This record gives sequence, structure tokens and C-alpha cells, in this order.
Amino acid sequence: MNVNAAIAALAALAGLCTGVIAMLAFRWSEREQAKPTRSSLHTDAVLPPGVDTVLSVLRSSAVVLDEADAVVKASSAAYALGLVRGGKLAVEPMLQMARDTRRDGEIRQIELDLPRRGTGRGEALAVSARVAPLGSRLVLLLVEDLTEARRIEAVRRDFVANVSHELKTPVGALSLLSEAVMDASDDPEAVTRFAGRMQIEATRLTSLVQELIDLSRVQNDDPLEDAEPVRVDELVAEAIDRCRHQAGTKQITMATGGTADLHVWGNRGQLAAALGNLVENAVNYSPARTRVGIAARRIPATGGDQIELAVTDQGIGISEKDRERIFERFYRVDPARSRQTGGTGLGLAIVKHVAASHGGEVTVWSAEGQGSTFTLRLPEAGSVRDRDRDRDRSSREPYETNADLDGEDQDRPYETNSCEPLSAPEVLP
Repeated sequence: MNVNAAIAALAALAGLCTGVIAMLAFRWSEREQAKPTRSSLHTDAVLPPGVDTVLSVLRSSAVVLDEADAVVKASSAAYALGLVRGGKLAVEPMLQMARDTRRDGEIRQIELDLPRRGTGRGEALAVSARVAPLGSRLVLLLVEDLTEARRIEAVRRDFVANVSHELKTPVGALSLLSEAVMDASDDPEAVTRFAGRMQIEATRLTSLVQELIDLSRVQNDDPLEDAEPVRVDELVAEAIDRCRHQAGTKQITMATGGTADLHVWGNRGQLAAALGNLVENAVNYSPARTRVGIAARRIPATGGDQIELAVTDQGIGISEKDRERIFERFYRVDPARSRQTGGTGLGLAIVKHVAASHGGEVTVWSAEGQGSTFTLRLPEAGSVRDRDRDRDRSSREPYETNADLDGEDQDRPYETNSCEPLSAPEVLP
């Protein structure tokens, strides 16, 4: 009997211990599930109804803080900007602003420059932070990234300043020359001289306004909406005709070469303007009795062949520091010389935009004392058509093989010309 009673007591004790352990394990599991993680960022039960849905569709970076400054909810953009780290708001000015708003309930806003994470180059993010109370205990922080807007505003401001400066020069000159004409009304020779100067300044003003219009057009329009095959020979001939008078005045020989009967794909007017600007620059900045060469060739490239147009001069060349900036708007290598030649500083910027909008690029090779070669690369018309046709066929007949493509020659070899810019001896006949 005593043995049975002892066994029964031990069994009861073991059952009691098992129950206690199970209850402790259940409590521990509940506590672990209640802990905040980066994915859950606390439970959403503390947020007012509907707030979580609203925060998920906001473009701004959103952070919700509780009364202990702990992060209750944060968007992925807030982590990307480095606002939240380790479950805490990592930007002290924003944290202090949240505390002040929690204390008095007032909405606050501030603009800050934050260090960009992972760059190590001192670059800053411009942000605008707005804090408002959310319910009785929570605070909502909305952060807007203003970096790109600041950059665009700086570009616009510089552009307006440059345009104003460039317009001021010819307009001021015309004003002074008109006064000089009035004062010299009794001197026909002086009137003729001043009138000639007025014509020069009026031409410069007209060119500047026209290039501003062209730059605005190539930046805003989609040239491929009305794209068509354009003969390269016609573009070259048009560019030469455009500069024939200036070249003849300086006794500059215009030489052409390369492969004939090539076609590029794009807007004819914009392509003619781009190549014309390159040729015009080469003529304007070349010494008298030299040569300007224009050569075209086909080069292999990923996604289809490209047409390379190289314009080479025998001028003084461009220094390395200037080569990095010559495609910027209104940038001139030699401002004094540019004004003598009537340059506006917009020609190469237009070329860059036209090349980019047509899926190509423009590069420059130059050596001081040896001249420069500007190379414009554009998709070949046939390559674009073939690529579009193959894409259409693959969408209609996904199992079609190359052998079924209407008996076309599958083995047409690519030309093996180098993609390096042409130097002056290679281009000039």
C-alpha cells in the first residue's frame, strides 16, 4: 500500500511540473511574438484604424513613434534614407522635433541635409521633415527627399542666369551701336561701319535665340515618334552646305570619306542639326588653310550595328580639363574666341541631347596642338527595323527558328572596323 501511495504521489508531482512547464512555455512564446522586429515594426494594433493603409500609399518616407520614441511603424523608404536604425529614429533633429510635437501638439517642419549612406564622399541628401501628432500617444514623421528637386532647381537657376548674360551682351552692343549711328549721322563712313557691327550683333542674337529654341525642342520632344531611315550622305552634304561660306572665307578644305549609302534611324531635322553643329564648330575653330574631314562607317555593336560619324579638324585641340565639360550648356573652352566666332556655347549640348534621345552617344578625342575628332554614333536604320521585326515575329511565333526567316542570309558578317575615335590622319583624305 505504501509503495502504491508513493507511486501515486510521484505521478501527481510529475503532472504538476509538466503543467507548470507548459504554462511557462506558452507565456514565453506569447512574449517573443510580441517583441518588435524590422519586418513587423511592432504590431499594428496600436495604430488608429486605416492609418497603416494610408502610410503604405504615401510617396514620402513615413515613421510613427510612440511615447517612448520607439518606432511603431516605418516605411521601407525610411530605412533606405537611413532614418531608422535598430528600431530607433537615427536623426537627432527629427527626434527632438517629434518630442516637442508630442509635448505641445503643434505641427512642425524642418529642412535638413543628411549624409548619404555608403558613399563616403561627403554627398548630402536634402530632405524636408514634417511632424504631426497621431492620436493621443503617437507622432507621425513624414520625410520628403528634395535632392533631385534641388538639383533641377540649381540647373534651372544657372540656365536662366547664363541666358540672361548671353542675351545681355548682344542687346547691349546693339543699344550702344544705335546711339553711335545717331551721333555719326553726318559721317556716312562711320554709319556704314557701325551698321555692319549691328548686323553682326543681330546675327549673334538671332543664333542664340534659335539655339535656345532648338535645345528646348530636343529636350521636350520624342524624336522617335516620327523616326524614319535617314541617308547619311544627305546629312553630310547638308552639313557641308551649311558651312560652305565660312569654310571658303578661311580657305578651309571640306573633305568627306568612309562608307557610302548608309542609313541611320531617327528624326531627320534633329540629326541634321546635330551633325551641322559638329561641322560648324570644326570650321569655326580651325585655322585658315586647313582641312575639316567628315567620315562615316558601320561598326558592330550589341543590339545591332551602329553608324559612326566622325568630324575631324586640325585646330589647336582641347585640354583634358575642358574635354570633361565641353558638352555642358554655355560652356566655352575659350570665351573670347567663342565670341569672335559667334559661338553660343549651346551647339555641343544640342548634339549630346540629340544623340542620347536617338539611343546613341557623342564622344571627343583631342590633343592640344593636333586637333580634335568628335564622333557621333547612332543606330543603323536596318538594325532597328530588323530588331523590331524579329521582336514582332518572336511574339507571334515563339518557336520560329532562324532558318525560317523568309530565306534571308543568316551569315552576313559584321565589318571589323574599330570603335575607337578616328584620328585626323585616318579621316582626312
